[in-house]
Amino acid sequence: MNAKFDELIGSFVGNEIGLCEHFLTMELAKLLQQNLLELDADERMQPAGIGNDITKDPLQKKRGDKIFWLNKESKNIAELAFLDHVENFIEYLNSTCYTGINAYEFHYALYDAGTFYKRHKDQFRNNQDRKYSLISYLNDDWIDSDGGALMVYGDKKDEKILPCIRKSVFFKSAELEHEVLVSSRPRMSITGWLKQV
Repeated sequence: MNAKFDELIGSFVGNEIGLCEHFLTMELAKLLQQNLLELDADERMQPAGIGNDITKDPLQKKRGDKIFWLNKESKNIAELAFLDHVENFIEYLNSTCYTGINAYEFHYALYDAGTFYKRHKDQFRNNQDRKYSLISYLNDDWIDSDGGALMVYGDKKDEKILPCIRKSVFFKSAELEHEVLVSSRPRMSITGWLKQV
């Protein structure tokens, strides 16, 4: 497991954008994918907003995804396994990089065909808790012509990342602008933030 964590952290240190092609096991990724699809079929995914409870814009046209928040009270084995994996990563990150992360939040995200998320940063103007963004993808057989790539705009270079199953992306929430390009097929992920509260 530490090799996956080292891959994510090492690429982040070297390039501002951490990438690990196999951060999740295939078994866990497929179970999470199935959960997301079931939540969507049961109409439990909700349209995402812009901002937090103080600044939320109900009329926004910047993003088109649907979300469902994860939490440790869930009885779902795959979701608990994912959050345990995140906690192990946080423990390793804190012990190797002294980041002081002490909280997190994650949600499923589903972009239907034709949806996107325009260029933005992940940290709220009125709340500085989010320190790192961590995105894990759940999409089978994704190719460039499917659209839906994550574009990250770095100081060193821009990076176009295909949302392939098992892959995870890691970067500083307050520093890097990014966007989700228009997707031509349903696009699934678990998106979240490592926080200091």
